Amino acid sequence: MTPLDLSSDGAPTTAPTVLAGRGLTFAYDDAEPVFTDLTVGVGRGEVLAVLGPNGGGKTTLLRLLAGSLRPRSGEIVLDGTEVPQNRRGIGGLRRRVQLVFQDPDDQLFSASVRQDVSFGPLNQGLAADDVRERVEWALDALDITGLAAQPTHLLSYGQRKRVVLAGAVAMRPSVLILDEPTAGLDPSGVESLLATLEGLRASGTTLVVSTHEVDLAYRWADRALVIDHGLLGSGPVHEVLGDAALLAAARLRPAWGPAVGRALRTSGLLPEGVADPRTPEEVAAVLDGHR
Repeated sequence: MTPLDLSSDGAPTTAPTVLAGRGLTFAYDDAEPVFTDLTVGVGRGEVLAVLGPNGGGKTTLLRLLAGSLRPRSGEIVLDGTEVPQNRRGIGGLRRRVQLVFQDPDDQLFSASVRQDVSFGPLNQGLAADDVRERVEWALDALDITGLAAQPTHLLSYGQRKRVVLAGAVAMRPSVLILDEPTAGLDPSGVESLLATLEGLRASGTTLVVSTHEVDLAYRWADRALVIDHGLLGSGPVHEVLGDAALLAAARLRPAWGPAVGRALRTSGLLPEGVADPRTPEEVAAVLDGHR
């Protein structure tokens, strides 16, 4: 496993880069740097999973990529062009890259769902008809059209998460950055949210997702990067999350998919060269094929 599998401009080699950070160094006030000279990138249309232990810099990295923090040194690159670290440059970055925090209450501030979702498009200065179209599209995409008139303080946790996501996608971002999007959701809520995010991805949105859920990342992401005050590993998700030593170094538990794949091969049920299963349904399909 090489420590970095990126092209010269910090982008994954498998797809044209849409967003990258090159040589990023950041520290809070006078504390030790969270990381130094960190280079990462995400390809257009990919799902990139960002994993690592608490305090390892995941959220800091997401905020740098979204423009809510400014690096001490290094640069943010959007579609191959360096983003100027001034008001105009950061404003343009924030219109194209939307960050959704783990706790929806950090970003909900309007009285009703429709008002909250419309806030971003209204502040872009769009015409009323354009705002209305974006809001209706976002509500439908997140399956919350029926909640449009509801007060936000009466919503469930999962519903509030969807409202915040709707507000982000109403901005029609090129990249949607999600900090622990499944935290606090029950299994049904997780599956529903993943289906929604897959729909957004199918419409052309690139997704960057931080998570502690190794199995979720293994199942869903295209690529993964593991950080702990620096980049420990980056590459295709099945390679990165199949590296038990790398995960142990980041204080993450092994993914079950590679372990199940090894057991199936040992039993002669999975041929060499066939990808490890990512879901229980794929395991069941392998077993059913040998009955």
